Amino acid sequence: MIFRQVPHDDLGCASYLIGDDDAGIAAVVDPKFEINEYLELARYMGVSIEHILETHNHADHVSGHGKLAAATGATIHINGRAGAAYDHEPFEDGWELALGDLTVRAIHTPGHRPEHTAFVLIDTSRGEEPWALLTGDSLFVNDVARPDLAIDREEGAHGIFESLHERILTLPPETEVWPGHLGGSLCGGPAMDMKISSTLAYERAHNPMLQVEDASAFVEQAIGSLGPQPPNFEAIVELNKGELVTEGVEVMPLTPRQVEQKRTRGALLVDVRTDLQFDEAHIPGAVAIPAVQAGFGTRLAWLADRDQEIVLVGRDDEDARRAAKLSLSVGIRKLSGFLHGGMTEWRREQRPVERIERIELEDLAQRAQDDHELQILDVREQSERDSGYIPGSLFEPWHDIHALPEGLDPQRPVAVMCASGQRAAVASSLVQRHGAREVIHVVGGGVPKWGQLGHPIEKADEQAASPDR
Repeated sequence: MIFRQVPHDDLGCASYLIGDDDAGIAAVVDPKFEINEYLELARYMGVSIEHILETHNHADHVSGHGKLAAATGATIHINGRAGAAYDHEPFEDGWELALGDLTVRAIHTPGHRPEHTAFVLIDTSRGEEPWALLTGDSLFVNDVARPDLAIDREEGAHGIFESLHERILTLPPETEVWPGHLGGSLCGGPAMDMKISSTLAYERAHNPMLQVEDASAFVEQAIGSLGPQPPNFEAIVELNKGELVTEGVEVMPLTPRQVEQKRTRGALLVDVRTDLQFDEAHIPGAVAIPAVQAGFGTRLAWLADRDQEIVLVGRDDEDARRAAKLSLSVGIRKLSGFLHGGMTEWRREQRPVERIERIELEDLAQRAQDDHELQILDVREQSERDSGYIPGSLFEPWHDIHALPEGLDPQRPVAVMCASGQRAAVASSLVQRHGAREVIHVVGGGVPKWGQLGHPIEKADEQAASPDR
């Protein structure tokens, strides 16, 4: 029997190649947009990909089902409730697909989306009981799916509770759990683990959401921990439901002169190098979204206007081409090209650059004491802010910086910080892009470490309770 998990590390997604090598047949479950890995695995194992299974209409990434079907002739299968406009074979709860000795059985598990389906895997050569469950976006390792991407969030949370307790947890406790997302994905909560698999017994014993036996309490907890929704998720769902996307986008190399012309005409310049390289020198007005760290595609989708031209700037051409593939995976297709030769070529022509100062977190307190003009901008999420913040700091989540944050004086220096320094890298570039004169990127830690160093931390409830406020 064939079973391979194929992750998309940038988005925290997991897809699967399953099948029977003796029968020479395989299927791909929830394929990512770049399909070469499936084709290479199938060729190596001597099997033919004849089926494509979707657990649901994905909201955070563009499916590769169109490209894979065009390449292999495979049939696409998805729950009939999905409303798919492309050529496919719909299935209902209980549908089975035989791949040699491997039987795949569909279990309708609504909640995350109404059409959501998990797939039970049965190796009939060894036994009739399930050995694994591809849970898609229902049950994750140490977490459950978010309920607010298709219907009312309370209705979605009730659906997830029922799917978990009436469908999934009725399977044998030794059943392996193989989720559709790993840690870092926006389709789950902050507790989602980076571990690639688990078992129902272990999750039942240790997953905090499965400890909640009362439906109302589950709903309250599920919606209380929701973070920001995946960016442009409605548009991505429509892409995945609509006519098959079978091709990528050709991304052309551009000279520095062409990049400057596109920038002047309103193109968004996205610098995909490391934040250190960006801070040292970058094209004026560029936005820093490092592609060497997980989450590039998601961050780009949050900031990019889908109708705006995008030019990628890398360390070299390969840097930019890799970022282009990650862009396509989240439905960003209006890519005008990339700076040929990278920033080296821009600097060789002695074109203008901007810089961002970097400061270690340990040095920030002294800097604030020496410079009373210094502003501190916290760019974390609201839930993080509520758990504690630096007194007097300004606040704007990094992905909401579409202009200078309210209260920020562009003529005074501003130190931008998050929890670690990664989101602050993006936010620093955005604040500079929108007119701040002196931007300082805080690195080496963030607000939590500030508190650990013994500096004051304030909480929202403490501020509300203070008689002086």
